[in-house]
Amino acid sequence: MKKILLFLKKELMLTLSLAAAAAAMIITPPSARLLYDIDWRTLGILLMMLCVLEGFKQENVLRPLVGLAAGLKRMTALSLFLIFGVFFSSMFVTNDVSLIIFVPLTILLFRSGGKERFILPVISIENIAAIRGSLLTPFGSPQNLFLYGQAGVSAGHFMLHMLPLCLMSAVLLIGFVFFLYRKNPREKIAAEGAKSAWDPKRKGKRILYGLLFLLVLGVIVSRTAWWYIAAAAVLLAILIFDRRLFRKVDYVLLVTFLCFFVFSSSIAANEKIAGFLSRAVSGREYWWAIGLSQIISNVPASIVLYPFSENFAGLIYGADTAGLCSLIGSLASVINYRIYVREYPGQGRAFVRTFTLVSWAFFLIVVIPGLLLSRWRFF
Repeated sequence: MKKILLFLKKELMLTLSLAAAAAAMIITPPSARLLYDIDWRTLGILLMMLCVLEGFKQENVLRPLVGLAAGLKRMTALSLFLIFGVFFSSMFVTNDVSLIIFVPLTILLFRSGGKERFILPVISIENIAAIRGSLLTPFGSPQNLFLYGQAGVSAGHFMLHMLPLCLMSAVLLIGFVFFLYRKNPREKIAAEGAKSAWDPKRKGKRILYGLLFLLVLGVIVSRTAWWYIAAAAVLLAILIFDRRLFRKVDYVLLVTFLCFFVFSSSIAANEKIAGFLSRAVSGREYWWAIGLSQIISNVPASIVLYPFSENFAGLIYGADTAGLCSLIGSLASVINYRIYVREYPGQGRAFVRTFTLVSWAFFLIVVIPGLLLSRWRFF
């Protein structure tokens, strides 16, 4: 029991989702309809993504980036490389995985080059890069994956609507980097990269996960009704060639998703609550997504608000902007925080202070353009 309590205390989002699902089922007793309301397709695709991306991390697929980064001799160039490495990789491997790859690399390079004073501001900007880069693609973040599955539009149509926010964010990220090094834009660094090399014997697994990743992207983009066959193929391939990976997959996120699906479905089935939310959310999707995300994070907020939203653009723009307000706004930010405090115990407040300052500066610039763009309806 003690271990369970410690685990629930550590995984606050899971604890919140379990409590929300339990409360919702008390308010609206579950029925057979609940099983049909759960979005099993999104859960299946998420499971595939979690497995494949865990394989990416385990096999260090992006290791060549370490050597490239270590070869850069100026802080502006190195910071831009790392930040836009997060920005572009988050479009394909999700925002949390991109931070898991690049934040430790940033700490390693800055530490070896004697530039530790720049670690906090740079990884805070990387956090923004992960949130704003991932918004472009249907598979860049869990909330995009869910909302894209509901939208019924093509991947190209989806990306076209997200492109203005993405381009604006890219320009602002460059401006933030040059502002950070405004006193000495030519400041130099002599960093050492990681010395580990790829194990030639594991080449087959790197190829395997690359192929599985392409399969998952194909399932997402094509919207095939046979997604469960692809999920079975992915799980079977891992079972045969790398079964130990199943021990490392982030099942917490999967269960959290399931619980919030139960919560959303149960709330929607209650006429009084559904009526209130329909009146309150309709026309205010953008602000509701931002506000509710500060309480339960943007992924569950998207699931809860979707059934009551009329303006899809407002909902997804708000959910993809919410992570700039606070740590809780996006699970990716929580992951970034965890990585930093493991390296620098006792510096949690310093992280929150710098993160909040940098993120709010960015948020205040993009929040109104995002609101105006939300009038450009998806369909």
